[in-house]
Amino acid sequence: MNAFMIATFVGFTALVAVISFFKTRGEDTATKEGYFLAGRGLPAIVICGSLLMTNISAEQLVGQNGQSYVATIGVFGWEVIAALALVLCALFFLPKFIGNGITTIPQFYEMRYGTAVRRLAAIGFAAYYVVAMLPLVLYAGSVVLEQLFGISEMFGISRFAAVAICCVTIGVIGSIYAIFGGLRAVAVSDTINGVGLMIGCGLVVPILAFNYLGDGSFFNGLDIFFHASEKLNAIAPADAHAPWIPWPMIFTGLVVNDTQYWATNQSIIQRAFGAKSMAEAQKGVLWTAVLKCFTPIFTVVPGIIAFLVFGNTLEAQDLAYPQLLLTILPRPILGFFAAVMFGAILSSFNSVLNSASTIFAMDIYSWARPNADDETVVRASKTFGTIVAVISIAISPFIMFFGQGIQAFLNESMGYILTPLFVMAIFGMTKIRVPQKACFVMTAVHFVLYAIGLNTLTPEPFHSLYVLFFCFVIDMIIMFVFAKVSPSPEVADLYDPSVDTTPWKYAKVEAIMVVCLIIALYAIFSPLFLGS
Repeated sequence: MNAFMIATFVGFTALVAVISFFKTRGEDTATKEGYFLAGRGLPAIVICGSLLMTNISAEQLVGQNGQSYVATIGVFGWEVIAALALVLCALFFLPKFIGNGITTIPQFYEMRYGTAVRRLAAIGFAAYYVVAMLPLVLYAGSVVLEQLFGISEMFGISRFAAVAICCVTIGVIGSIYAIFGGLRAVAVSDTINGVGLMIGCGLVVPILAFNYLGDGSFFNGLDIFFHASEKLNAIAPADAHAPWIPWPMIFTGLVVNDTQYWATNQSIIQRAFGAKSMAEAQKGVLWTAVLKCFTPIFTVVPGIIAFLVFGNTLEAQDLAYPQLLLTILPRPILGFFAAVMFGAILSSFNSVLNSASTIFAMDIYSWARPNADDETVVRASKTFGTIVAVISIAISPFIMFFGQGIQAFLNESMGYILTPLFVMAIFGMTKIRVPQKACFVMTAVHFVLYAIGLNTLTPEPFHSLYVLFFCFVIDMIIMFVFAKVSPSPEVADLYDPSVDTTPWKYAKVEAIMVVCLIIALYAIFSPLFLGS
């Protein structure tokens, strides 16, 4: 059976690679626009698929299901409020970013604040990707694959060694997509893997999980699930700690956290920068917003089912999802499912690696060598990508020894880098004349306050989202005070006539639909209904 499992795993993985190769064969990857922005020719469906697959990977499947295993369905806030963040991105951030024809977020900072801020942002993004995001993606994926294949038992090695082997394998294959294929290869493979993810994780796992919970009856399983009211209340007390989300933070700190990730994170927004038009970018982003309202079906619900099946018997929350898979999935389809998971992991890894390389090439190397031709810049990007991949692979296995869950580590680490950059972006989109020095002062103050808050105030007496939101408010005040005391010269918008900036005519209609869906979900999973 292991041979069949391995064969189906290799078969599906190879199929994705072959399709991606033929779909991107002959594409121009020698120029900066062709390599970093897919020639600005991505349609909405590819943008949507790539956005979803860049975000949904093992760290969400393992991490969020682990959170719902120990908490409640309220952890779906990380997914549902992301839909609101995508609405804000589509309606407010994209018109500014795409309208100015930028390739990277740091370019926008240079336009608004100057060259020094662009370098600060580029270094911040690169550090976050190398130290936190890339190693986390590798580790979370390796935990799942090690569990599914039983690598430590198969080879008689330690769990750490097995995870390390998986990290190297994922890192090498993901690097091939990102380094040699450019953004188009990443986006196309993301879309194909997205189909497998929706079938495998989004459809098969919930059906089989409910069936197992109901002792062979899907509807009995649903009945048991919907009567577990203690797990179906999304409204947590104001003094709740992670992994619960306190109710005051749902539309405050959580909105800040998710919007900074979806609207100003290069690894995410770069897909929209590669759109053939503003309308296609907005469609892709808003379609993703709709799907994010339903992703808790496979990023949160299985964790609750795992609790109803196993109780408190698991030694770690991050084992809830892998253990449930081993329990409910028939052995013959484990290979396909492992391939789907592998594809999701690759999609996140190669997307972030591609964005890290883009920022290095466009914001650091091009500054150091302004006269370098496109071929030289692309080659430097590939070299940097290789170095980053090696460093991330080396770091990733040691995340095993961190004391917190995967998702908590990801959410908290984002606040150090992304929040100051998010505040800069907010002021950059206005006519408020914030001077360059304000960005450096605000970033330094934020880093100190956030570090003190996380290390002294959490988990007692405050949730990390309170710390994040407090720091966000202080950051905004600092920028506003500097603008009043020492205003900068006015900065005019730049316009890239090669990009069609006509907005999607249904953007506001779909945005309203998404907001209504978010409100409905919180009403359903509250003491007013299922959480009573």
